[in-house]
Amino acid sequence: MNAGEFPEVRTAAGVVRGRLEGGTAVFRGIPFAQPPVGELRFAAPRPAGRWDGVREAFAFGPPPPQEELVPAGAPSAGDDWLTVNVWTPGADPAARRPVLVWIYGGAYKLGSADDPNYDGGRLSREGDVVVVTLNYRVGMEGFARIEGAPANRGLLDQVAALEWVRENVAGFGGDPDRVTVFGESAGAGSIAALLVMPRARGLFRRAILQSVPGTFFSDTLAGDIGEALAGELGLRPTVADLAGVDPRKLPEAGAALAPRMREYVSRWGAVALTPTPFSPVVDGDVLPAAPWEALAGGAARDVDLIVGHTRDEFRLFLMFGGLFGRVDEETAATALRSFGPGPEPERAYRAAFPDASAEYLYELVQSDWLFRMPSLDLARAQVAGGGRAHVYELTWPAPLHGGALGACHALDVPLTFGNYDGIDGGLGGMLVGSTPPPETEALSARFRSAWTAFATTGDPGWPAYDTEQRLVQLFDTEPAVAPYPEETSRRLWQEHTFGVLPLTAD
Repeated sequence: MNAGEFPEVRTAAGVVRGRLEGGTAVFRGIPFAQPPVGELRFAAPRPAGRWDGVREAFAFGPPPPQEELVPAGAPSAGDDWLTVNVWTPGADPAARRPVLVWIYGGAYKLGSADDPNYDGGRLSREGDVVVVTLNYRVGMEGFARIEGAPANRGLLDQVAALEWVRENVAGFGGDPDRVTVFGESAGAGSIAALLVMPRARGLFRRAILQSVPGTFFSDTLAGDIGEALAGELGLRPTVADLAGVDPRKLPEAGAALAPRMREYVSRWGAVALTPTPFSPVVDGDVLPAAPWEALAGGAARDVDLIVGHTRDEFRLFLMFGGLFGRVDEETAATALRSFGPGPEPERAYRAAFPDASAEYLYELVQSDWLFRMPSLDLARAQVAGGGRAHVYELTWPAPLHGGALGACHALDVPLTFGNYDGIDGGLGGMLVGSTPPPETEALSARFRSAWTAFATTGDPGWPAYDTEQRLVQLFDTEPAVAPYPEETSRRLWQEHTFGVLPLTAD
């Protein structure tokens, strides 16, 4: 590495030049794979080509094609979607610092590593770690089941980025033997898949999963959804048909299908009541089994985990849907029957929460089905398979909107990075505020120190989870270690098996 304002690092493909920002060396937009266009459209990622001379790594690569606009100021042109970004306190190969690799969320259809909330500078500088963020294909490019293409191309992109980390991170001062992957929502779901994917074996030592979604599709369900997606364009779900569609036009298929997904409820079950037709596919090759089943069988017993969720996960989606104060008993009953566990889920939830309002029951069952219980059960499965897991719950309510959002989905992201200026174009600022009070900063510091300590030593500062005491870390103004607080929900779901979502009818 060259010292000075513009540090240089030699990677396997060539030399990159970054810049110093706030005492941290930052390298943006380094390709880890060839652009997946032309003959490589819908293919597994191929290693990036070499270059001569010095490549400037000053700007983020373009985001992957997706339904909605990416954050303001992000590049919009170009096909070099598959890039990584690196923050390091110093690119000394002898430093051997722990490495944290972030995988963004976004319902498997949105997201980009250039979101300002994912800036790794503060986490790197204060935790003395190397932080890597990456882009991966989302939506139809990354997750639609397409004939003639491998399943889970977005996950294969993540594997390719982790292979790049293994090969190159030492030059940036990182230790390739101490890699921790961390991610939230669809990012956490991706990590759950990576834990049990043969192709990802040995690429990371630890993992932090923040709000794991419980949606993993069977191959037949994914194929049926793929037909519906391609049908929105009057095409078949084949590489031959779809490769001729401009990558920036293809997301229109998902955008057109999303508001009509309820029409497919008899075929897709609860998936048709969600806002996304994309999830990892248990295809038997790229992803051989659902994470819970494979972890219980010991698939990742040598990988230490942190896994957790927020207390009021689904409340954010109530706000997005304009549903505050508008959920009646009939709407709540439909949600309870659609998402709850067991043969009589509505009766079970109403008996367990006799004083709950219709709106709270509507929110609660979807929080449980989509994030809370899949996250908790992932920890249980890891322990059952002989591994180690630490569990947390964020109980601190978002300070804005009079606290109405509670400890909602995605609130832990700005706390993790210590950035408050816009997740997904402004969500972080909306939840926390651009000038957070001291209690917010203190809570964020606890998150950051726990995550970096775990990446460094495997110990985040609270006991590992077991199925008898069930001790978890509660993140709040006054943090505490206590038995898992959502015991009523846990009991409702204790006989439920999270696994592969089927195609429910022909």
